[in-house]
This record gives sequence, C-alpha cells and structure tokens, in this order.
Amino acid sequence: MDSKTPMLEVLRRIILEVNGARNLDAALSTMVRRIRKAMRTDVCSFYLFDTQLDRLVLMETIGLRTQAVGHVSLPVGEGLVGLVAQREEPLNLEDARAHPFFRYFETTGEERYSSFLGVPIIHQRRMLGVLVVQQSDKRRFDEADEAFLVTMAAQLAGVLAHALATGSLTRPSLPGGQATFTGVAASPGMAIGEAVVIAPPADLDSVPDLIPTDEEYEIARLKEAIGRVRDEIRAAGERLANRISAQELALFDVYQQMLGEAALSQEVVKRIREGQWAPGALADVVRRHVQYLERVNDDYLRERAADVRDLGRRVLAHLQEDTASTPAVYPDHTVLVSDEISVAMLGEVPRDKLAGIVSVRGSSTSHVAIVARAMGIPTVLGMVDLPLPRLNGARLVLDGHRGRLFVRPSPDIESHYEGLIEEERALAELLEHEQDLPSRTPDGHDVPLLVNTGLAVDAMASLKSRIGGVGLYRTEVPFMITERFPGEQEQTKLYREQLEGFAPLPVVMRTLDIGGDKDLPYFPIEEANPFLGWRGIRVTLDHPEVLMVQLRAMLRASQGLDNLRILLPMITNVDEVDDALRLLERAIRELGEDGVEVARPKVGVMLEVPATLYQLDALAERVDFFSVGSNDLTQYLLAVDRNNPRVADLYDACHPAVLSAMARLAREATALEMPISVCGELAADPAGALLLMGMGFDALSMNAPSLPKVRAAIRRVSQTSAQALVDEVLTESSPVGVRRRLEGRMHEWELSHLLPPKDA
Repeated sequence: MDSKTPMLEVLRRIILEVNGARNLDAALSTMVRRIRKAMRTDVCSFYLFDTQLDRLVLMETIGLRTQAVGHVSLPVGEGLVGLVAQREEPLNLEDARAHPFFRYFETTGEERYSSFLGVPIIHQRRMLGVLVVQQSDKRRFDEADEAFLVTMAAQLAGVLAHALATGSLTRPSLPGGQATFTGVAASPGMAIGEAVVIAPPADLDSVPDLIPTDEEYEIARLKEAIGRVRDEIRAAGERLANRISAQELALFDVYQQMLGEAALSQEVVKRIREGQWAPGALADVVRRHVQYLERVNDDYLRERAADVRDLGRRVLAHLQEDTASTPAVYPDHTVLVSDEISVAMLGEVPRDKLAGIVSVRGSSTSHVAIVARAMGIPTVLGMVDLPLPRLNGARLVLDGHRGRLFVRPSPDIESHYEGLIEEERALAELLEHEQDLPSRTPDGHDVPLLVNTGLAVDAMASLKSRIGGVGLYRTEVPFMITERFPGEQEQTKLYREQLEGFAPLPVVMRTLDIGGDKDLPYFPIEEANPFLGWRGIRVTLDHPEVLMVQLRAMLRASQGLDNLRILLPMITNVDEVDDALRLLERAIRELGEDGVEVARPKVGVMLEVPATLYQLDALAERVDFFSVGSNDLTQYLLAVDRNNPRVADLYDACHPAVLSAMARLAREATALEMPISVCGELAADPAGALLLMGMGFDALSMNAPSLPKVRAAIRRVSQTSAQALVDEVLTESSPVGVRRRLEGRMHEWELSHLLPPKDA
C-alpha cells in the first residue's frame, strides 16, 4: 500500500470512481487500474465465476495480455485462482510458480510474475469471482495489502451482484442473453407477455420557473387540466367498477379528493397568485408534498407519495398538452411496467389484455398490490434494478410466486413456464369439480376451511357453499383507503355487508392491526424496529377512542345475525386481553343505553408472539378461541424480518422450531378444550395444511385462491397418515430435511401436482 495515503481514503476514491463509471465494463477497467496503482503491483486481474460454464473466466486485467480476456477460464479448484474460489479465503504467495496448484496459461504472459495475492468476491454467501494482484519480484504482500484487497473485494461484491441481476454484465456463456430480476411477490400467478413501459406523462423536476403575464388565464387552464384528469380518473374507475369491490373503488374517490378545491388545486392557485405560472406552481406544490411523504420511514406513506406524484404528472401533461405517455393499443398479453404504477394506470389497460404488473417501486401493502390480488393479476413490485428504458416491447416471463422477472427469456425458460401455466390452468379445472364437496379425510375427519378476506364481498359470497366461514377479516383495509379514521356509521355499513354476505357462517373480525408493515397515511408510526414496536392491540389500547368506535360498529353490524367473532391481534400478556374485554363490555353497555341490544360475541386472541405459548392456560380462562398467526409467529421465533431481502431466505415456516411450537400449541389447546385455527402461509400450502391437520388444529384459514389445492389434499390423505407425517417431520433438524420429507410423502400420495411449481 502507498504509505503516504490512508487506506480508507484510497478505498473511498476508488469506490467513487467505480460507482461513477458509465457502465460495468468501464467500472472494472477503472478498478483494476486503480488497485494496481494503489498497491504498486505489476498486475491486477478480475475473474468472474460463470454459473452456466461452472468456470472462472478472466474478465478484466491490467498487466496480463489483453487477448486473454474472455478466453482464459478454469474450473473451481484448479490453478491458484481456482484454489482461492474453492477455499473462499485469500491466498498470499511469495513464489507462485513453486505452489503445486500453479497452472500456466501461455496467452496471459504471467510467467514473468512471481508473487501472487488472490481474494474471493462473495455476496450473500455466493462466490462471484476472484480478485488477483501479481508482481514480478518475489514479494510477500503484507497484512495491510491483504486487508486492502479483501475490503476492495467486499465493496465490489455488491456492484457485481447488481450487474449480474440486471444483465448489465454479459456472461460469457450467454452473450446478449436473458436478464433475471427479483422483487417483492405482491400477487401470485405466472404470466408470459410483452412489456409495455408506461413512462411518466410529464417530468415534474424539469419545469422551468416563469412569471405569469395573466394570472387568471393560468388559474383557468389549471382548473381545466384538473377537470380533465378528474374525468380520466372517473372513466378508469367506471372501467374497473364491475371487476373490483366498492372498497377498492374507494381508491378512486381518494384521487378525486386529492384533486378537489380544498387540496391540490387551492395550494397551486395560491402559488400562481404569488407569481409562478401554472406548470411551475403545480410542480412546486407536488414536489413539496412528495418530499414530505417520502421523508417518513413508512411503506404506506411512500405509496401515497406515488399517488400524489402520479396525479401531478397527469395534470402537468394536460398543461403541457402532452398526453402521449400511454399506448393507444395494448398487446394481447400486456405486462404493465413502470417506475411506479398507480391504480388509475391499471384502469387504463383493458382487463382481457392485462397479463401481469411489474413496478420499480411499491410493496405488498400498496394500493396496486391490493387491487391486483383482488383481480387475480400476477404482480411483482419493488424491482429496484429494472432498466426501464430498455424494456419496452421486450418478451417477459413473470413469476408472481417467487417475485421474479425474466427479460428476453431463453427458449428453455419460456417453455418451462408455458408448461407451468398450462398445468395450473388444467389443475384449476380439475379441482373445480370437487369444490362444493366437504373437506373431509378418507377416514371421516372434517377440517373446516375458512377464508381470509378484507376485500370484495361480491367475490367472496360465491364461496359460501365451499367454506366453513371467514377465519380472518382484516379490518385495516377500509382504514388504509381513506383519508381519516372511518366513522362508526361507515364502519357499521362495511361490517354489516361482510356479516350479512356470509351469514349464517361465522365471520372472525380482527380489530385494527396497524404498525409493523401496515401504516395509515393519517396516522404515521415511525420506529427503528416497527415489528417489535407499537403495533396491533398495543396501538388500539393506547387509543381507546379508535377501538371503541370499531367495537361499537362491529356490534351494531351484528344485530340479529349472531355470526360475529372478534379477534385481538399481537397479544403479549393477559392484561391486554382484560383491558380489551372491559372496553367490549363498555361498548355493549353504551349501545344498550342507546336502545341497541346486542349479545356479547365470542372473542379470541391471535397467538403470534412467542410469549403467548407459555400463557395458554391464563388466556383460555378469558377468551373463547385461539387463532395462530403463523406468519408472525415464524418471524418472531426465528428473529427474521420477512420483508428484509437480506435475511428473507431464513424465514421458513418449515423450520423445525416453528413446527414444534405449532404442534405444542395444538396439543395444549386440545387439552384446554379451546378451539384453535391457523391463518397464514403454512395453512395455504397443501403439504403444510396436512401437517396442521395431523397436529390437531380444528380449522385452517387462507386466501380464496388456495382453497382448491388444500381441499384436494385433505380429501386424499387420512388423518392417521397426517399424524404419522407429523411424527416423521418432527424428527428432522433442518428446514431442508423437513421439506424433503414433505415432498417425498406428497409424491408417495400422488399429490406432487398440488405443490408450488418447481424452480426453473
């Protein structure tokens, strides 16, 4: 190392140059030259591990012969470079040629060099390549040199992983081939189609400042532009009206409110009167709103920022008389792609042509995710690496199960997914014939299947003959799509629709469960550790005025129906249950004073915090049923934030500890004679459902699309066989072992077709 310049300063300079390079080739070239200079060596080279070739390929060098680039390759474990890759640790040699692993490549001219220092490049446990420096003199690189190169390799790992994911680094074995991207799986399903990239209709950041010559003219054209956008939004809402519920259509009302006199329009007019022309005033106001919303560390508010930005662009487009941002004709299998997709954009694509949705921004809790799931459109959001300008018209394969997108897929990938899509279609037709049959095992054991909802009543009402009730009604959805806490009358109307729609079947309504990854735009919660913070019952007990309104609305809605069940989320101790029950008794008493007589509904608690596993006796004395939230219980037992891509691989409901906890819950609830159900991903997986049935859970609750496969599994496997499967699985010590055991049994029972499609 250059002793005159501190190592961190040299690293910082190189990283800045690498990140500022116009493309990856330039970045690699810059990197090897800067490293060679900083370490005062003769050679610096970079070898990429090509997974298709299963070899290390020389991709960039300074010091070796350039004709060797792209031509010299060696398998892992062969040569010094291969040894570094195999061991995944640095190799520092004073005389490289004396090492038994030394391998000579004539094309490189490396016979001139004696000393060798190689370090592996590793990203999230995956070996991506090897970084090497060499020198003609016999030189033992010191600890500072080694530390510098190791640090450089760690910095390069992230850049390389990004380049490989986006396709900006062409693999030698796949010149100009497909690129693969990963995002957040927001709506399940698979699709093959053509990318239609929706560019923003106008750029809010490039509007010049101009002083208006006629303020009234500027105000008049602003109002005309807003009027046109209101008409567009109304038309888009009407096109979707028959396909989504009243609650989802309420999103369009939110847009109309934003465009109203008291909101966007009034502020922009004020800016015009202060001396700014209409486009500039609009851009100023929208930017200010967006910057405020984006500063808040809150997924839902960031989605609202997207809505505000989208509306601003639409109005600006009319002001600039430029509305050519959307195509006049959509291809038959359109995969809608954009930096961010709003619900209004969705309404512009004919439903029979919309095959999938892909967005750079967004999360599984966004407006568009809610609507996409309701419409059954495969969707992947949060695809931060997507190169939008190069995608329009490209052939795409979208995997909504795994959150994956293949751009310009290879024939093998496309053929693989065509087969999977056809299999899912054929399976859906096959299973449709038994959906009105009971979910009863061959040995006569009934396992009621319940549905999770929070969206369209109309779509769910058709399921009445196929389900045992609603296992989880997420009451937060109506709260998410309004600008304020909905009042008692509004909530009563919504809850009455649900209770009447499913009567006489029981409907389990969970009290407001916000916090964690679910926030309200008008009630932001900003915390360093939101999943361990103020969420669920903790929020509503701190705000009894909100919980009381909700409880009164639920009770009012249940009059004469007797099918309401109330579920308390995120319970950690019995005091919370006691406090909530006191509020419920108060709500019943207050309604009685108003002349509304209602019976006390059954009350349950969600078992999702590990602490509740050790308080079942005390909880059973207070409530009428248990509901296990397997997603959160898994997250808390494993200390894994399931929304964090860095650790998402560790989140696994088939972890032996999770399954042991679930088995214990079922066993103890049975001993306490407490009804216990499960709602979560484990219940929606056919193999997982069989495990839960074998453990002794009374009912399983899931999203409607999962019902057919779970029903089919239960109707084909006896309870005795399921119990034996539980005993087998609980002997496994790793999630891999559990899944292998499950897949083996599913294959033996000829149920492999019910499992998720195999990875390509």
